[in-house]
Amino acid sequence: MFPEDRTLELDAAAMRDLVDRAMARIVPHLETLGEQSAAQWEGGEELARSLVEPMPEDGAPLDDLLELLFERLAPHSFNCAGPGYLAFIPGGGLFHSAVADLIADSINRYVGAWLAAPGLVQLETNVIRWFCDMVGYPPGAGGFLSSGGSVANFTAVVTARRELLDDDFLRGSLYVCDQVHHSVAKAAVLAGFPPANVREIASDDEYRLRLPELERRIRADAADGWQPFLVVASAGTTNSGAVDDLAGVAALARREGLWLHVDAAYGGFFALTERGRRILRGLAEADSITLDPHKGLFLPFGTGSLVVRDLETLRRAHSTRAAYMPPMQDEADLVDFCEISPELSRDFRGLRVWLPLKLHGAGPFRRNLDEKLDLARWAAAELEKVPDVEIVARPQLSLVAFALSPPGCEGEERDRLNREFLRRVNERRRVYLTGTVLHGRFALRFCILSFRTHRDRVAMALEDVREAAAEVLAGVPAAR
Repeated sequence: MFPEDRTLELDAAAMRDLVDRAMARIVPHLETLGEQSAAQWEGGEELARSLVEPMPEDGAPLDDLLELLFERLAPHSFNCAGPGYLAFIPGGGLFHSAVADLIADSINRYVGAWLAAPGLVQLETNVIRWFCDMVGYPPGAGGFLSSGGSVANFTAVVTARRELLDDDFLRGSLYVCDQVHHSVAKAAVLAGFPPANVREIASDDEYRLRLPELERRIRADAADGWQPFLVVASAGTTNSGAVDDLAGVAALARREGLWLHVDAAYGGFFALTERGRRILRGLAEADSITLDPHKGLFLPFGTGSLVVRDLETLRRAHSTRAAYMPPMQDEADLVDFCEISPELSRDFRGLRVWLPLKLHGAGPFRRNLDEKLDLARWAAAELEKVPDVEIVARPQLSLVAFALSPPGCEGEERDRLNREFLRRVNERRRVYLTGTVLHGRFALRFCILSFRTHRDRVAMALEDVREAAAEVLAGVPAAR
């Protein structure tokens, strides 16, 4: 006898009931995003500890579990999907992609190897080709969808190392701006480099990589017996939204024989717009580019990508063989993602990009991105009207950094004032901002990127800024 348990094999009625009851919670949650708190952070430790439990042996009612998720857990978080989320780098979480994930997870096809699902792999390959066309890459370019920018940056560092350095690579040196995302330094360490091999170049007054200093450092290192092999430029930094002189960095990288990687996780999809293409001039000269659809295409978290000018560089860096694997493809236009990326097992990420783009076309995405560029410039102009507010970083894309700077208030005292300023804005719960440190001073940031964020919410943010600034300045004698 073979005992059978078919508990996990739901019939049609049970499947529909499960989805319908979940949707009964999801729809009102999404419909009220604008009314929900922009962030809730108090009591997080107590909440987390209250959830610790052993693996259950028996099941619990679905309604109880949905109640826990939607009433207790989801509200106690950053409301990343809401219109008031102007912190870090927002995304949005398109519902179309949630439906795509339901489909992808339900059919549960393997897309790491072409032979396992040729048509589905081709859909994802199409998505990558769209990205390559957007950045201006030639035929022969390619790439893959990743879990995010960190994995994409890591893969770029490994690929550059494999292309330009021997197995004994510990004299290899990498060059970054002091504004680059911290995942690049982490990627270098994970790729086997000592932290000191990552050379940090000071940024200019607009928080961009200084080309003369970069060139001087590369040549000095080469003269000292180092092997300069990689420079990483940014197309939209997290701190200030700065875009490096990509054309200038590309020309220098070519002269010196270095691989150029551009971290365009935040800013790359602005290439869909006419203004964005001008700002990102030189992007197509990069050897590799990180793009995050879960930022600039408003998709759910877990959707990053890496594209490269020459797909064969990825294949040379990642290709391995095993007897249990299916045959790999020899045709240049048929891709086995396991041969060009770190992952063997992976989800069908392509559908969550493909479905919304096929449903709507690129137009709505382009218009949304143009709107965010406009909103950032309007916000900066309005912030300049607020007494004693200084624009610390003007919008190059859709991010503006600012700070209170009353007369006679400097250094630590000014930073303390601005931390209090940030706290008072956020305690109103209508928007959520984050701060950063730019050239040694604390500043607040508006990062406007969600497809749900429009002029009304930015106006609300400005109202909260004005009120919070007045409250803080009331306690500063020099400002009276």
